[in-house]
Amino acid sequence: MTPVFVILETLAKLLLSPFLTYQALRVRKTARRLPEPPGHRSGASGQGQPLTLLITGDSSAAGVGATHQTEALSGQLVQALSTSYHVDWQLVARTGNTTRTTLPLLRAQEAHPVDVAFVVLGVNDITSQIPLKRLLRQREHLYAHLFNDWQAKRVIVAGIPPLRKFPLLPQPLRWFLGLQARRFDTALSQQAQQMGVDYIPFDLPLTPEMMAEDGFHPGPNTYYLMGQTVAQRILHR
Repeated sequence: MTPVFVILETLAKLLLSPFLTYQALRVRKTARRLPEPPGHRSGASGQGQPLTLLITGDSSAAGVGATHQTEALSGQLVQALSTSYHVDWQLVARTGNTTRTTLPLLRAQEAHPVDVAFVVLGVNDITSQIPLKRLLRQREHLYAHLFNDWQAKRVIVAGIPPLRKFPLLPQPLRWFLGLQARRFDTALSQQAQQMGVDYIPFDLPLTPEMMAEDGFHPGPNTYYLMGQTVAQRILHR
């Protein structure tokens, strides 16, 4: 992101900080809290070459916004892959997870070699207002853990969605978080390229029918498209 946008973000934070803080606290207090959907968080499906898959991250990885794991991200991705692979998969995700809290969650699991580790994080990193340099260090540690401890052959990461389009967020909070999301997403993409991580920009439409009823999480239609996108990335490489 150009220095002009960085300066704009800094000025906005200085000038609007009290109001942005008020809006953020208000959203946190009044937002509808959707549960993580029921359903299996591990299993095997499909026929063909064996593929071991780990899905990890925040509430979107956990499928919040869907009514069951079969229509959430894990279910959609496994279904898309199972036409070509015998997929042995595991979901390790939790609502509210940031990059920092995902690492100990993974370390608490019994690590085993995986062909693909798919990471969905970023929104909570933005809303927690973590400094970018600290986030990049945390991501470096997370990716190293996946490569070394889980012996992941590939690490695929979902880009940060455009928070400027989240219906739940009021203005100017929506604009400000959207500006930060763009800057962080650019830096995370560059880091991923340097570390041999496959970074998939979030370019899906966030129209009302694509969002969950809380105006913050993906809906089943978005999970379907995400599953198709990631599956194609895996299938074509």
